[in-house]
Amino acid sequence: MTQNYSGKKAAEIVGISYRQLDYWARTDLIRPSVCDAAGSGSRRQYGYRDLLELKVVKSMLDAGIKLESVRTAFEYLRENLGEDVASARLVIGGGKAILVRDDHELLDVINSGQFVMTSLLSLDGVQQEIDTAIVDLFPGDAPAAAPARPAAPASPQAATGS
Repeated sequence: MTQNYSGKKAAEIVGISYRQLDYWARTDLIRPSVCDAAGSGSRRQYGYRDLLELKVVKSMLDAGIKLESVRTAFEYLRENLGEDVASARLVIGGGKAILVRDDHELLDVINSGQFVMTSLLSLDGVQQEIDTAIVDLFPGDAPAAAPARPAAPASPQAATGS
């Protein structure tokens, strides 16, 4: 069974405002893949892959990349990776978003895939952040891929075995 998330839950899991989420959907940056809004009173439904893409957008914005450049990057990624944008290995920093190809080639996705040679901060752990946020905020909605969180020991003695 695939878990779906309302716009409100998706925004909370990703760490953005509902207003941002709505704007990104209305302007075709990230549209919900499960159920899009179809007029007044309809509700958007986001899938897990949508959450990953939304988190990548947020991470790029948090790194200082302008929204228009994020749009350009996602256009490039969709053209070159198809529907599998969330699986891209991106490195961000210094206002750049770099795609790391399997052959360790670095391509600037904001500048139409231009080859680059630079030192950047890796954007790893997006999936883990989403899984953790889902488990923390909505324990009953944990996706099948989400790792179980270890239970805290009942007492300090239980933790040390004393």
